[in-house]
Amino acid sequence: MTDVDQATELLLGTAEQLDPGAPALLPGWTVGHVLTHVARNADSYTNLLTWARTGVETPQYASPTARDEGIEAGRRRPLAEQLDDIREAHERFADAAAAMPAEAWTFVLPSTGQSAAAVPWARLREVAVHHVDLGGDYTPQDWSDAFALRLLREIVTGGAHASTPMILRPQGTDHALTIGEATGTTPVIGGPTRSITAWLAGRGDGADLTVAPDGELPVPGRWK
Repeated sequence: MTDVDQATELLLGTAEQLDPGAPALLPGWTVGHVLTHVARNADSYTNLLTWARTGVETPQYASPTARDEGIEAGRRRPLAEQLDDIREAHERFADAAAAMPAEAWTFVLPSTGQSAAAVPWARLREVAVHHVDLGGDYTPQDWSDAFALRLLREIVTGGAHASTPMILRPQGTDHALTIGEATGTTPVIGGPTRSITAWLAGRGDGADLTVAPDGELPVPGRWK
């Protein structure tokens, strides 16, 4: 069982207890919005794997508006239909990954600028982060150490927070991570890796983080 398989099963277990019409933790979204997005996102990554395998241009979404239109169209469906949709979309994604010959993983996708080898991580990130957004019992504290650290490094290197310089010192790591141009007055943020990652990802309030010199936490830039 892959990491994506496991993450999907965990999400489905949480979703079985929820109401699609209930508010999610994402502003303006319901649980139904999140569940539908998780399903359509799987299909979008299946498209990219198909592109890498066949060489035939197969964009993630059919048009710039197709992502949002798909979420809106499916968000009011009954819970059972939503869960079946996620399962079936995940199976299509898993089948597409299994069909990839070794050389296809090196194919650079024009839409992302990355090789197809980055797709499984991208799908895992979507499932684990949006699992939190459902507002159930699953929180960033349930992320694995490896997932939290990889996501943290991705957020830092992605440049989305460059307008808010800071130095991050996650507990248990040997090297600090720097966002933006650090100076002698740049605040140093310390704490558990999961908590720092959740805070930067907009999925935590940073209540258990420290700031040196003493002061308030800086306001991080918006992440996806």
